Amino acid sequence: MTDFIPNRDDALKLLKKYNQKPSLIRHALAVEAVMAHFAEKFGEDPEKWRVVGLVHDLDYEQFPDAHCHKCVELFRLHHWPEEYIRAVISHGWGICTDVEPRTPLEKTLYAIDELTGLVASAALVRPSKSILDLKTKSVKKKFKDKAFAAGVDREVVKKGAEMLNMDLSDLITEVIAGMQPVAEEIGLKGNL
Repeated sequence: MTDFIPNRDDALKLLKKYNQKPSLIRHALAVEAVMAHFAEKFGEDPEKWRVVGLVHDLDYEQFPDAHCHKCVELFRLHHWPEEYIRAVISHGWGICTDVEPRTPLEKTLYAIDELTGLVASAALVRPSKSILDLKTKSVKKKFKDKAFAAGVDREVVKKGAEMLNMDLSDLITEVIAGMQPVAEEIGLKGNL
């Protein structure tokens, strides 16, 4: 059992220790921002949710074939709390783990991870290349187009929305709102 409670600096340091690709760092920052947004919306601890969002793909760059498995070892090596580890591995439920999301934090991470990628892709194809003027209906249209951002698992997004008892449109709206404050850091400020 550890008394170590990681903060954002700890999470960012750990993320950058195992991930160098700018696209993965931007994705982590987007998920972090959306997790903090939802934590505030749900009356939860934004710092804790932010930290989990930031490191959710810790093992992905170096160990893509062991995603959500290798990170357990890495987190334990750095004395991270089991609660944080479980939250991270639960986002791979039904994809690469059998750890079902149970807490509000886990369900939110599961619901928004894939969706942040779709939202980012939808912003990049706009004339402005910006998330700042992105509308929910544009993302919803792209969501229905299976060829657009084909790597995004739409079933996971739908299942996640159900877990949160949210309509898909509302989930998309909140994800956009969560990503907008970090538009510049995640490369989605565009030319506005």
